[in-house]
Amino acid sequence: MPVLVSLVVVTGTVVGLVLATAGGKPAAGTERSPVVPGSGSAPAGIAAPVVPLLGGTTEAGRAVPVAPASPAAGAGPGVPSVKVAPLRGLRQAGLLVVAPFSLSRHVLITVSRQPGVTSADPIEAAKVKINGTYTAVLGVDPSTFRAYAARATAASDPLWQGVAAGGVAVSYTMGKLDRLSLGGAINVTGIRPERLRVVAFGTVGIGGVDAVVSDSIARSLGMPAANAIVISAPPASVASLAATIKGVLPRGAAVEPLVTLVTESTAGVAPSAAGGGAMTAAQLTAALRAAESKRGLPYVWGAAGPDSFDCSGLVQWSFAQAGVRMPRVAADQARTGPAVQVSQLEPGDLLFYHTDPTAPGYISHVAIYLGNGWMIQAPQPGLRVQVVPANFGSQFAGAIRVYPQLAAEVAAGLA
Repeated sequence: MPVLVSLVVVTGTVVGLVLATAGGKPAAGTERSPVVPGSGSAPAGIAAPVVPLLGGTTEAGRAVPVAPASPAAGAGPGVPSVKVAPLRGLRQAGLLVVAPFSLSRHVLITVSRQPGVTSADPIEAAKVKINGTYTAVLGVDPSTFRAYAARATAASDPLWQGVAAGGVAVSYTMGKLDRLSLGGAINVTGIRPERLRVVAFGTVGIGGVDAVVSDSIARSLGMPAANAIVISAPPASVASLAATIKGVLPRGAAVEPLVTLVTESTAGVAPSAAGGGAMTAAQLTAALRAAESKRGLPYVWGAAGPDSFDCSGLVQWSFAQAGVRMPRVAADQARTGPAVQVSQLEPGDLLFYHTDPTAPGYISHVAIYLGNGWMIQAPQPGLRVQVVPANFGSQFAGAIRVYPQLAAEVAAGLA
């Protein structure tokens, strides 16, 4: 049987995990007349939640949903019960080193000794098929890695004990939108098919990562042992530190920032980092027409068209019809252009939302702004692609204007 583990690197670039940005200046002469959101009545037949109601500010930081304890909680043959060290503080996951091979102890020590690095720990990182869909998965030592996770996830002892026992923790968004059952089993296909118990819905907070397993499970799936290093460093030093670390890595390994300093919004890159200019009128028309042509089609977690979609899949497919290459997940799509104020929104801008109470700062939903106060989205299971009033309430994370060159550069490093 062929190995169905896709390494999280391709020609030295990190795949599916990081929120990368590119350099350059916006091109001149691409300004469009602003369309201020309006308050007109909804078109006939349109009524539904404006964002998937997975969680809100009242739920932010609540306990992570976990499955009842089980003596054989997802453990496979030869996976013993393992105690997990208590959480002793949080660490900001600032950079990720990934290679298509195991990284030596010498590389880990060299990276950890670079000025500005506050901690560095080995992990496994790859894309593995879960229930038939390639999913970015991390293999970790729960005792050390938990400190790098989002606060609520990091604090959940049952989650990390379940992972240590051989189960899998999936992101809150994946668990809810893919309608997984807490305590139920999912199919995970590596060098051989395995059934792993879903022990919790808890988001790590690293863009694109939707599942975490133990080191031993990762290796049984065929991931190279310790092929990645998660690094904590002050956000202000991440960019310069990435360049320094790149110089000490073996050939074939790559390093990418996991955080980007932005202002005004948690979506968007700084204007000075957005290259290539905005979309042309023809591209905007093509993307919007493509999106609206899919109204009424069903939401399916992980689907990217042409007959069903999840939120970011609708964005990726619609922009592709205009010749614009976009990354796959919402957290990465938020880095494909400069932030835009609500008062300056124009058709084709992307709207982002925080809907994950286990990681309140993580972008987990995206919609396309249509103008005059309306947006189109693929919302959640049981609903279809819909046009609804744009929502700028407590879950709103910000908006961006897509710059095709930057989008393509981000997608090239993440796809």
